[in-house]
Amino acid sequence: MNGQTVNSGQRLSCKLRRLIVLTSFGAILLLAGLAYRHYWLSLPMGEGPAGPPVARQSFNLPWTPRKVLLLGVGDSVTAGFGVTQPYSYFGRLVENPPDEFSDMQGISLSAVLPNLSARNIAVSGSTSLEHVAYLRERLKTQEADTLGLVVMTTGGNDLIHSYGRLPPREGAMYGATLELARPWIASFEKRLDEMIDLLEQRFPGGCFVFLADIYDPTDGIGDATRAGLPPWSEGLAVHRAYQKVIHRCAAERESVYLVPMHEAFLGHGIHCRQFWRDCYRSKDPHYWYASNLEDPNIRGYDAIRRLFLNEIVKIPDYR
Repeated sequence: MNGQTVNSGQRLSCKLRRLIVLTSFGAILLLAGLAYRHYWLSLPMGEGPAGPPVARQSFNLPWTPRKVLLLGVGDSVTAGFGVTQPYSYFGRLVENPPDEFSDMQGISLSAVLPNLSARNIAVSGSTSLEHVAYLRERLKTQEADTLGLVVMTTGGNDLIHSYGRLPPREGAMYGATLELARPWIASFEKRLDEMIDLLEQRFPGGCFVFLADIYDPTDGIGDATRAGLPPWSEGLAVHRAYQKVIHRCAAERESVYLVPMHEAFLGHGIHCRQFWRDCYRSKDPHYWYASNLEDPNIRGYDAIRRLFLNEIVKIPDYR
């Protein structure tokens, strides 16, 4: 009897150990799954204002009595794809939406430019090849007493169009090697110079061009496959080459101001929850892009509006 009791106790103890092991293993798998979902799959947008502050004192008094045309040029970011017009960055530049954040109430171009008009010729899905044509065809020479404030996003669609579904080509470079893309990058530089030339010609009364660089939804990692896109081993290299063109244009052209959209959006892409990344933004670890990955969401547009305003206020003299 004692032997049977001992064997029964051993079997019970063995079953208990197996149950503990299986339960522990299951708990580890559950925790691992929750961690994966939290740090790799969850992309919360967050709430409230996004982006840098804008100094209110710059908007206390009118800047100029001159006629000013705010002109939007470029792709879907400037066109405001995905949001109603009052909440695009272009719309917010003109005037505050009805439910404006408290820190931005009264901070808009209409508050300081009494003779402001606005026109947006940006087209969603367009590339820099089309932007040159739009300026040639859709922008007439303005009156000599009109100052131009031009906000522009260009080049982004040149990189991503086709998403690897077709062989890379100029204007749809996804999947290209840097070597293959070099002639297209050189052509982009010429187009960008031509765009600035056209703008300066069409505004005989003067213009300032606020040119944004190109953000990166992969937060500088280059793993677009995480978003369901084909791999692009040299995507970051091609992206950096385009960035250099934009930065060089801003450095060399007196009328051009760089809007640092790329830097501001790092840490707000598909790795926004990963605290171990160098780009992690602890104060706002949220996603600023739309579900299509290539356009901003409503908080992203708020951030872009602030970035443009912080460059626009740097102009020393609007007279």
